[in-house]
Amino acid sequence: MKQRMQALFASGSLRGQLLARSLLLLAGLLLLIGIMQYVLMKDFIYENKAESLSAQMIAMPMDWYREGDGAFGFNRPSRSAGDSAGLVDGAQRTHPNFPFIFQPGLTLALISSEGAVTELYNEGNTAVPALPPHEYAKLFETLKSRGKTDYRLISNAEGEEQMVVYRLAGPPNRAEGILQAGTDTKSLNQLLLTQLAIFAALSILALAAGLALYMPLLRRTLKPLSNVVAAAQRTDAGNLTERMPDRQGQVEIDQLSDAFNGMLGRLDRSFEVERKTTERMRQFVADASHELRTPLTSIHGFLEVLLRGAAANPEQLQKALTSMHSETTRINKLVEDLLAIAKLDQEPLQQRSIVQLDKLLQEMDLQLKMLAGSRLVRFQFEDGLTCSINKDQFKQVVLNLFLNAVQHTDEQHGVITVTLRAAEASAQLSIEDNGTGISPSHLPKLFERFYRSDVSRTRRNGGSGLGLAITHAIVQSHDGSIDIQSEPGRGSVFIVTLPLV
Repeated sequence: MKQRMQALFASGSLRGQLLARSLLLLAGLLLLIGIMQYVLMKDFIYENKAESLSAQMIAMPMDWYREGDGAFGFNRPSRSAGDSAGLVDGAQRTHPNFPFIFQPGLTLALISSEGAVTELYNEGNTAVPALPPHEYAKLFETLKSRGKTDYRLISNAEGEEQMVVYRLAGPPNRAEGILQAGTDTKSLNQLLLTQLAIFAALSILALAAGLALYMPLLRRTLKPLSNVVAAAQRTDAGNLTERMPDRQGQVEIDQLSDAFNGMLGRLDRSFEVERKTTERMRQFVADASHELRTPLTSIHGFLEVLLRGAAANPEQLQKALTSMHSETTRINKLVEDLLAIAKLDQEPLQQRSIVQLDKLLQEMDLQLKMLAGSRLVRFQFEDGLTCSINKDQFKQVVLNLFLNAVQHTDEQHGVITVTLRAAEASAQLSIEDNGTGISPSHLPKLFERFYRSDVSRTRRNGGSGLGLAITHAIVQSHDGSIDIQSEPGRGSVFIVTLPLV
C-alpha cells in the first residue's frame, strides 16, 4: 500500500498530478465558498439582528421613556457623548419604567438633539457606545428625512464593539431626540465562528471523501491509457503486428491509439520493405557475384592454357584471345548495367525535357533496323505526342525492349512492330514480336534483376538479366508504367505508358 501511494504521488505520475490538482482545485473552491459564506452570513446575521432591535424599539410604548409629567426623560442622570462612566452618579442604569423583557446585553439610550446621552436600559452593565455630538446632530436630521438608517458598529469606552440602531423618539413631526438601541457583537461573532468551524470540518470530510472516492475513479478513468502503455511496452522490432484497442470510450485515448496504430503500421511496412530490400540486395549481390565469376573463371582458364604453352600455337592463341575479349566485353556490359541500375535506385528523377516521341523514334529507325538484322520491322507512329522525359534514358528503354524482341524471334521469319499512339492523357509505346512467347508463370518475375524466363538461354549467348529491370526502373522514374502481354508460341508485346504534357 505504501509503495502504491508513493507511486501515485510521484512527481512524474499523471495519476498523482491529476489527483493533487483536482484536490487543490476542490480545496480552493471550498475556501472561496467559505469566504463568501462568511461574508454573506455575517451580513445576514447582522441585518437580522438590526431588524430585531428595530422591531423592539418600534414596539416600545412612549411611557417607558417619559417622566411622570409626560416629558421625555432628558433630565434623568445623563452623560455627554464623550463620558465613558455611564450614569454620572453611578446609580442603577435600568429605568424603573422598563420591564425586564429585553434580550441579554441590550442597551437603550436617549439622545437629545444637542447630543446629550441618557441611558435608559443597560442589562449587561457595560458602557453605552456614543457618537460625538455633531454626529448625533447629523443623524437626527437624517432620521427626520428618511425615517431610519442602517445599523452601525461602534466601540464603547471599554473597547467593546456593539451594534447600534437608531429611531426617532416620538412622532416624526414632533420628535425631540433619538432612541439608540445596542447589543454587543460577541455572540454574533461566536455564531459566525461556530458556523465557520462546522463548514471547515465538513470541508475536510469532503476532501477526505473525495480522495477516497476519486482514487478508484481516477484509476478506472486512466485504465485505457495504462492499456496503451502496456501495449507499447510489448511492441518491439520483432512484434509490430499487435495493435491497440481503437475504441475505449475516451476520445483522446482513441485518437492516441489510432495514431499509435498508424505508426505501428508504417513501421511494420517500413521493416517489411527493408527486409525485402535487404533480401533483394543479398540476392542481387549473390547473382552479380555469380555473373562476374563465370567470365572471370573463363578468362582465368584461358590464361592457364596460354601459360602452359598454348601461346606458341597461333591458332590456339587467337582462339583464346577472342574468347577472353568476348568475356571481358560481357564483364564491361554487366558492370555498366550494375552501375546504371544503382544510379537509378539513388537518383530516380533525372533531368527531363519536352520531347516529341515520334521524332525521337524516327531518329532511331536506322539503328533499330540494324539490330533486327533480317527480321521484318514495322513502325506505326501517331504524330504530335510530347512527354517530359530524359531523352537518353528513353532511348535505352526502346533499345532494351527491342533487343529483347530480337533475342526471342527467329532471324528469318521474325516480325517486330513498334507502335506509338495516344491513350486518353497518356502516350503508349508498344513493341510486339512473333517470337516464342513467355509462360504465364514467368510474367510476375520478369522485371526482377538477373531473372531469365528462358532457361535454355545460357550466359554465353544470353543477356545478364538486368535489361528489363533497368527498363522498369527508368519507366517508373518517369511516372509511367510498363505492362506485358504474352502467350507461349505467339509472341509478346511490351506496353510502356507515359503521361502526356
